[in-house]
Amino acid sequence: MKKTILASICALGMLTLVGCASDHIISTNDGRLIESQNKPEIDEDTGMIMYEDESGRMNQIPQSDVKEIKER
Repeated sequence: MKKTILASICALGMLTLVGCASDHIISTNDGRLIESQNKPEIDEDTGMIMYEDESGRMNQIPQSDVKEIKER
């Protein structure tokens, strides 16, 4: 019985963590929509926005090219 309860609590915790990972949409000034797997971060030194694309690759885009970032 204790193992069942412990397994249920662990499963619920894992589902909660998965729900916290949310995609973001970066819309650019030229109308492109870029999907990001995590919250994009701004590098203050370079002025670039860093994000992970849907393939898992890290990319950068100039902050001046970004119109808006929305959480999906």
